[in-house]
Amino acid sequence: MAAEKKTTVNYTDAQIAQMTEMYAELGNEGLEDIATALNKSVRSIRSKLVREGIYQAAPKKTAAKKDMGPTKKELLNQLEEIVGFDVTPLQGSTKEGLMSLIAFAQKVA
Repeated sequence: MAAEKKTTVNYTDAQIAQMTEMYAELGNEGLEDIATALNKSVRSIRSKLVREGIYQAAPKKTAAKKDMGPTKKELLNQLEEIVGFDVTPLQGSTKEGLMSLIAFAQKVA
């Protein structure tokens, strides 16, 4: 004779209907308004929307790509054209070092 488990209902059907209606209208920006209207926390509202399969996470922002100038490989190819010999041993150099070497080689040439 096992005792029946009692589950606590945090959201009534009416609250779920109101939440889904408000979410459809307001989206993710309206989570605070929904939480205020239902007297719940934003985290609780978001969790319930996830469990209901309604919540759509906001897309993550990606950083804009920086223009870093020419690559080291391009710099090495450019230097090789100027000096006329194999520059493979310089692959470990920094981009700044290669750029200054190219500037010097252009002055000399």
